[in-house]
Amino acid sequence: MIIGSKIVFYDTLSSSSTEARELLRSGDYPEGTVIHTLFQTSGRGQAGNSWISEKGKNLLFSIILYPRSLEPRNQFMLSMTISLGICDFLDAHIRGCSIKWPNDILIDERKISGILIENSILGDEMENSIAGIGLNINQESFGDMLPEPVSLKKASGREYEINTCLEETLAALDRRYKQLLYGDRKLIRKEYLSRLWRLMEWHNFQSGGQLFRGRIKDVGDDGIIAIETDTGEIRSFSFKEVSYLP
Repeated sequence: MIIGSKIVFYDTLSSSSTEARELLRSGDYPEGTVIHTLFQTSGRGQAGNSWISEKGKNLLFSIILYPRSLEPRNQFMLSMTISLGICDFLDAHIRGCSIKWPNDILIDERKISGILIENSILGDEMENSIAGIGLNINQESFGDMLPEPVSLKKASGREYEINTCLEETLAALDRRYKQLLYGDRKLIRKEYLSRLWRLMEWHNFQSGGQLFRGRIKDVGDDGIIAIETDTGEIRSFSFKEVSYLP
């Protein structure tokens, strides 16, 4: 086992990813080290968004990785891999899992998990990566968050044992990470696209204050999303350059 070979547990942290970065600075930690906490006071999401979670109800953890065989220009492959691992875990318990570009996991179009991957690149090599994951398990109330997220319990009607869910999730992530390192990366990309939310469906988008209608055609290994507009133009966007509209 790579992911989950070492687990460092904390009752409370400001952020599991922040702690993972501190651990990397302070010493050598084996690849696959997991920093797991019951509660985060300053949980982080993509582009500075916060991740709010009720203590002890969900999975909050970060993974230290050294994906040095992955070229920096293909670094989004790691996000694809982690996304598929989370979907593999969810598939064992419930149907309707899809991936919303760039880094959300949905159950029946409601967010159940978020991923934040931070890569450190040295020259032309991926020096290390920290994959931060929040996965809603037993939380039932999310306050006034809109759109309202969902948890595994809310979707299935069952209560789950957190440590068992952690073990199952880490095992699924480990299988996918080994596929990235040693297996068929083209298959990872194919499976990622097969789960992509709104792939080839006509919807409204917004970019730079302008509205347009289009459909997602592809996502590259660099994370760039390609959207075909209703005029036939293919437009490419990086993270936060385009947003989904109802």
